Amino acid sequence: MKTFKTYLFTVLFIFAVAGCSDDSEVSSEISNDTGETAEKLSLTQSLPADAVSLDPHGSNDSPSEKVRSHIYEGLVSQDENLDIVPELASEWEQIDDVTWQFTLREDVEFHDGSEFNAEAVKANFDRLLDPSRGSTRAFVLEMIEEVNAVDEYTVEIITEYPFSPLLGHLTHGSGDMLSKELIDEDYQHALDEAGLDITLDEYYEIREAGGSGHKEIAEQITEHTSTVVEQNPAGTGYLKYDSRTPGEQTVLTGNDNYWNGDVNVADLTLKVVSEASSRIAEAETGQSDVVADVPPSDKDRITSNDDLVLNETQSVALEYIGLNTRNEYLQDKRVRQALTHAFNKQAVIDGIYNGAGTEAVSPLAPDVFGFAESLEPLEYDMEEAKRLLEEAGYEDGFTLTMMVNSDNAQRVDTAIWLQQSLEELNITLEIEQLEWGTFLEATGDGEHDLYIMSWGNSTGDPDNAMTPLVHSSRIGSPGNRAFFENDEVDRLLEEGSRESDEAVREEIYSEIQTILVEEAPLIFILHPQKYNVYSSALDGVEISPYEEFNFQNVKNKQ
Repeated sequence: MKTFKTYLFTVLFIFAVAGCSDDSEVSSEISNDTGETAEKLSLTQSLPADAVSLDPHGSNDSPSEKVRSHIYEGLVSQDENLDIVPELASEWEQIDDVTWQFTLREDVEFHDGSEFNAEAVKANFDRLLDPSRGSTRAFVLEMIEEVNAVDEYTVEIITEYPFSPLLGHLTHGSGDMLSKELIDEDYQHALDEAGLDITLDEYYEIREAGGSGHKEIAEQITEHTSTVVEQNPAGTGYLKYDSRTPGEQTVLTGNDNYWNGDVNVADLTLKVVSEASSRIAEAETGQSDVVADVPPSDKDRITSNDDLVLNETQSVALEYIGLNTRNEYLQDKRVRQALTHAFNKQAVIDGIYNGAGTEAVSPLAPDVFGFAESLEPLEYDMEEAKRLLEEAGYEDGFTLTMMVNSDNAQRVDTAIWLQQSLEELNITLEIEQLEWGTFLEATGDGEHDLYIMSWGNSTGDPDNAMTPLVHSSRIGSPGNRAFFENDEVDRLLEEGSRESDEAVREEIYSEIQTILVEEAPLIFILHPQKYNVYSSALDGVEISPYEEFNFQNVKNKQ
């Protein structure tokens, strides 16, 4: 069984990591499968951006998940064929259209020593969906209406309506399990900070009853929830939280009580190195054992170095440009279409991404269920762009602002490319580079006209590939930063999530993709090829196409 959260077409790479001479001096030891004694290793990984939140119910962003994926686990996971496989649940059964029952693993402990059981599962889902938590990830599992602890190791999940991809959604990080004792402590701290004279049990009773009474309290404590969790997160994963210096690094240590086998890692330091060239230098000098997110332009530099291994992973994620449809100009779909026609997608893929990826024609990658093969995209055509702007009455142009996260050179270069292209249409594009956390907040609040981002589709289902990006209920931080509202798209997305017949689902998602091309709230760029770098000194690193690493079985090469 896989011991980490894997996704569509998961790739196992037995290349590894560790160039530092200090690694060989780690004294901790474990017994390997042959009975020999092996060292527990100290590893360092460089990441382009810091985690925004270590709370599994916190920020819904990739940098955060790169850290959280070591700490937490969910009920189920996915294998390389997109089949659902057990993780903290050993088996499950769908009782009826809306009821699922899960049998939990016994003898699993959280990092704080508390027991994993049905009450802990219920506490996690109740917290995720509690308005007082204000989770931007709640939308992933918002169809859950009720969670019941049938007995100590059996849990029942009831959805508000039939939801076909539920198991896939449970593999998302929002379904990861956090210690119930920590959840209780976090809520108590929030109640105390808000100055409310009610006990924790009383709050849970009020939350269960719902209504205006709970809403009033939720509004008072929401700014304080997650404080305790962020300070000392506790999951069931193979690594546990040790320390953190925001903006600089997070340190994790091996979980000696891990339920699923020995852990070969003594500690893992996740270091923030925003500049790509600096991250590569970290690998070349041995200061970092693993380097995440390397630009394709540096491929030759890495492959010519025998001390390094270049890891190539084809992703089903989407790299795209979002257009704020509430902008006075961009609310006209002819203007959005014009900007799409003005974007030379293939030239950008070749010139900026070094051809590292598959051209995107919709939010779905070609290998994802529901991809519409017959879809006709809006091709690069400057004359058509000019015609559309003239038809819309904007032949004299206007000014737009585009936000981009400063740690991603490819996105900055793409913004500059679009800026130069739009000059031909008399459109002035001002580019604003922001730090990752600030970028997320600003675009979530709609302070932009355009932005560049990626979406991972981390459940491998078309619902998760499109609903967060374009459903009107997801406007803002939950994902729909284009602030796109379309009743027909909403209706079809909801039908698709409820439909159990795969052929019918496929037709529904094909229709949605056709509408999105016509409405053009997003400019689909590519499904990127991802590059990561490793020292050639180790074996046993595992990585998914979403760049979530697993070092449980890493070891020195013999």
